Amino acid sequence: MTHTKELLAYNIKRLRKKANFSQEKLAEAVNLSAQTISDIEGCRTWVSDKTLEKLASILKVDVFQLFIPPDDDDEGNVDPLLYRQLTKLKGILKEDIDKRLDEFYLMEKSSWRV
Repeated sequence: MTHTKELLAYNIKRLRKKANFSQEKLAEAVNLSAQTISDIEGCRTWVSDKTLEKLASILKVDVFQLFIPPDDDDEGNVDPLLYRQLTKLKGILKEDIDKRLDEFYLMEKSSWRV
């Protein structure tokens, strides 16, 4: 069992309980079976990126927060400085990707012949 899978399982379970969701209620909200939620929380299965996005949305967190180790003194809340840094990095990466896509589009568009 990998540390990443354990961390994901722990955070989903912790956030599910914090949101007062049963496994069945969370499963229904993300269109999965309760057994699948149980398997995820039990580290018996991995999830797709789409499922991660659905889980994060329902649990009201960013996807990256599902992979952040909890602070033992703060019951798993994300360190505010770390959260700001990760959010800033997320913005920088998004801007860079958008810029590269725009440049690629302009380059491709200039090669089109009408």
